[in-house]
Amino acid sequence: MPTYPTKADRELVQAISKLKDEKEITGFLRDILTPSEIEEFSRRFQIAKLLWTTKLSYVDIAEKVGTSTTTVTRVGQWLYKEPWRGYSVLLQRIYGSSQR
Repeated sequence: MPTYPTKADRELVQAISKLKDEKEITGFLRDILTPSEIEEFSRRFQIAKLLWTTKLSYVDIAEKVGTSTTTVTRVGQWLYKEPWRGYSVLLQRIYGSSQR
């Protein structure tokens, strides 16, 4: 698999950056993703938000969100350890400093 981001990935990011408001973003996500994919992405964002804003354990977060601790752990790695830091940039803007 090619290294991320590929040319196609960058084009998708550029396209998303042209969306103007919540209604346009909602419509685009519904067009490009299945309802199950939207639900999974929403669940991952909720996990990241809970990791950022609370001191709940991974087990408690998994139970609250209805997912596995493996998924919580993976989101935690992306949130705090991976070089992209996409979650943390957004969560910092929305909620301020992390509670952890």
